[in-house]
Amino acid sequence: MHVLALAEATADLVDLVGGKAAGLGEMIRRGERVPPGFCVTTEAHRLGVLPRAAIVEAYERLGGGLVAVRSSATAEDLPDASFAGQQDTVLNVTGVPELLAAITKCWDSLHGARAVAYRDAHDVDHEPVRMAVVVQRMIAPEVAGVLFTANPLTGRRTEMMVDAAPGLGTAVVDGVTDVDHYVLDGSEQDATGCVTPAQLADLWAAGERLQRHFGRPQDVEWAFDREGTLWLLQSRPITTLFPPPPPTDRPQPRVYLEFGHVQGMLQPVTPMGMSTLKSTVAAMVAALGMRVEIVDIGGRLYGDLTDLARGRSTRKRLVKLMAVDFGPRAQAAMEHILADPRFAAGQGNGTQGPRGAGAPPLRTAVRAVVGIVRTLARPDAARLRMFDAIERLRLRSAAPDGVRTAAERLSFVQAHDQTDVSDEIIWPVVTGMLTAALPAQLLKGVARPDEIHTVLGGMPYNVTIEMDLALWRLAQRAGEHRELLLRTPPEELTARYVRGTLPDIGLAAFLEQYGHRGAAEVDLGVPRWEEDPTPVFAVIANYLRVTDAEQAPDRRFERAAATAEATLRELVARVRRRRPVRGRLAGFLLRRARSLAGLREAGKFAGLYRLREVRRQLLLIGADLTGAGLLESPDDIMFLTVDEVHAAVHRNVDHRDTVISRRAVHRRESRRRTVPVALLSDGTDVETVLPVAPAADGVLTGVGAAPGRVSGPARVVHDPATAYVEPGEILVTATTDPGWTPLFLTAGGLVTETGAVMAHGPTVAREYGIPAVICVPDATRKIATGQTVTVDGVAGTVTVE
Repeated sequence: MHVLALAEATADLVDLVGGKAAGLGEMIRRGERVPPGFCVTTEAHRLGVLPRAAIVEAYERLGGGLVAVRSSATAEDLPDASFAGQQDTVLNVTGVPELLAAITKCWDSLHGARAVAYRDAHDVDHEPVRMAVVVQRMIAPEVAGVLFTANPLTGRRTEMMVDAAPGLGTAVVDGVTDVDHYVLDGSEQDATGCVTPAQLADLWAAGERLQRHFGRPQDVEWAFDREGTLWLLQSRPITTLFPPPPPTDRPQPRVYLEFGHVQGMLQPVTPMGMSTLKSTVAAMVAALGMRVEIVDIGGRLYGDLTDLARGRSTRKRLVKLMAVDFGPRAQAAMEHILADPRFAAGQGNGTQGPRGAGAPPLRTAVRAVVGIVRTLARPDAARLRMFDAIERLRLRSAAPDGVRTAAERLSFVQAHDQTDVSDEIIWPVVTGMLTAALPAQLLKGVARPDEIHTVLGGMPYNVTIEMDLALWRLAQRAGEHRELLLRTPPEELTARYVRGTLPDIGLAAFLEQYGHRGAAEVDLGVPRWEEDPTPVFAVIANYLRVTDAEQAPDRRFERAAATAEATLRELVARVRRRRPVRGRLAGFLLRRARSLAGLREAGKFAGLYRLREVRRQLLLIGADLTGAGLLESPDDIMFLTVDEVHAAVHRNVDHRDTVISRRAVHRRESRRRTVPVALLSDGTDVETVLPVAPAADGVLTGVGAAPGRVSGPARVVHDPATAYVEPGEILVTATTDPGWTPLFLTAGGLVTETGAVMAHGPTVAREYGIPAVICVPDATRKIATGQTVTVDGVAGTVTVE
C-alpha cells in the first residue's frame, strides 16, 4: 500500500505511516477537526519510487490547490524523541510538480545532517528508519501556535501552556517571531494578546481530550482560521518531562525528595537494584527516627517527605537534618515547601498515619547516645571495632558452599538483608559526620567556612582515599608498560587482561581488594570493576599523564593533611582567645573529626561485599534462565524484580518481553541529564518555581565545598568508565560517587551540579586539597570541555572565560 487516506492511519500502522500520520489519524478517529489529507507510506519510500498516479489521484480527491507536505518518519513523534524540526515540511505547495518535488524533499531529509545527528543523540538505529509523507489541505490561519497539555517548564500536570502568534504556526515553532505566552489552569483567562479567552477555553478542552486519549501529556500544533474554527495540526508526546510521582488516594499535594544523589547517582537504577535500595534507604532514614516511603520515579529513588513536612515537630528540624547528605539545593527546595500553605503543620494526613515520625524511639535514642559517647571517648578503639566488624561482614557475605541450584541461589538472595548493620559500624560513621558538621555552627562569626573545610582536608582512615592511592601506586609501578597502557584503548586492555595476555601490572591484587567497587556501585544491576576493569584502565592512563612530582596524588594528600593540622592549631588558639568555652568544644570536635570523619565511606564499603555476592548469585540464576530460554542473557535478570525471578525459577515464566521493554525505558532515562531534586505530586519540579538570584555575566554560582582557587581547562565528564582527564583540568560533572574519585587525583578542581558539603565528592576533594564548588545548576550544559574556568571554593563560584 503506497498511498493511504489520513483517516485510515492508526497507531497500529506506525511502521507504515510514521509517527505524525498515526497521531493525526488517531485524532480524526476521535472526532477532532484535522485538515483532510493522505499519506504516502513508508512502503513507497522503501521502494524508492514515487507512486505518481496514486499521489495525483489522492491530490485531486482533496480538490487540488494549496497543501502542506510534512515528513512522518517511523522514528518521529516517539515517546522519548519528538524529532521536532529535524525533517522537512513544505507549506503552500500547489500543483502536481511542486507536490512531487516536496515529497522527494521530505524523503531526502530523512538522511540530512540534522536528522542523523538527532538519531545518534537518541540512540535510534538508522537502518530500519523509513519515511512516510503527509499531504494535507492548507489552513489559512488567523492565529496559530503550540499547546502543551502540561507545563513543560515546571512539569506541573495541572497547567497547560500556549504560545501563539498571528498567521502561520511555523513562526512559533521555528522561533522567528515574538509570541504571546499563556499559562492555563482551567479558569477563565483575561483578554490579552492574539488569542481570545474563548479560544483559550477551546484549547484547554482540546488538550484535555487529547491527553486523555493518548494517555500522556501532549505537544499540540493548532490553528484558528478566519471563521474562528479550531484545527488540530499535530499531537505528539512531550518528550522532556520528568515522569510524575505515582498517583495516590490522598487529596492533598505531596512532596518527594530525590535520594539517589546522596550516593552520587543520577542515572536510573535497574529494577533489581531498586528493590534492594528501597529497603536500604528506608533503614538509613529510620536510624534518624523517621519513617519515609521510598518511591520509584523515573527509575530514581525519591522519599515521600510529606508527613515530615506537615508534622509539627519534624518540620522544625527537617531542613537542618538535610544539611549533611542532601545539600543546599535540597534544603532550598524544602524551605520553599515549608513556606507553602498547602504543607502547613497539621494539614492533610499529618503525622498520625503509619508513616509519621516524631522523635526517635527511646531504644534507638539510647543506642545512639551510647554509641556516640563511646566513640567520642575512645575514637581509636571505636575505629578498630569498626574494621573488625567490617571484616566479619566480608567473611559472612559469601554464599554457603551447598548453594548449587537456581532455587537455592534465589533463597540466598531473598534472605539478603542490607539493612542489618552492626552498631559498631553505624555509630562511628554517625559520630564522624556530627563532629565534622557541628563546628561550623559553633564557630559562626569566628571562623570562616573555608577554614573549617581546610581542617577537614587530608583526612586519614578513608577507605576510598586508600583505594585511590593504591591505584596510584599501581600506576607508578607499571611505568615500564607506560606506552602500552597509554596508547591502548581501555576496552582492549580489558580484553587482553581477561585473555591473560596483558603483562602483570598488579591489577589482580588491586581487584582482589577493591574489585567489588565501581561507579553507581549501590545498584545491584551495575557491573563491578572485577567484572569489567575498563574504568580502572582509563584511570591508570590518567595517572600516567602526571609528570609534575609535586602534583602526585600522594604528595597532594600529604600537603592537605599538613595544612589541615596547622590550620586546626591556629584556629583553636584564635577561638579560645575570643571564646574560651566554645573554643575548647570546637577544638575537641575538630580533633575527633580528624580521627573519625574519614570513616564515613567505610560503612558503604562494608555493605558492598554483600551486594557483590548477591549480584554473583543473581547472574548465575540468570545464566540458568538463559539456558532454559526464559531470558536472552544472564544480566537480563537485573531488569526483573525478585518476585519475577521467583516466577521464572519455579514456574518457568518467560520474562523476555518485559526485559526488552524495561531496557528501552532504562536507556531512555539514562540519556536524561538533569533530575529534579524535589517533586510535587502534580509533577512540579520545585526548583523551577524558586526565585533565581542574579549572577554576573560568565559567573555560575554554587556552594563552596573545598577551599582554594584554581583556573584551568574544563573537562565535562558524563561517564567515568572512559573519562580522559589531563592533569590540572577542572572536572565538571552532574554528580560523583566513590567510583569517580580516582579521577580526582589528576583533576585541578571539581564542579558538580548536586551534592552536599559532606558528600562523597567534596569530602575526597578536600582530602587532596582540590578546590570544589557543588550545586551549580546545569554546569554540564553551561560549561564546555576546553573552556577555561576558574573555580573558587571559598566564594562558591565558577567563572567561565
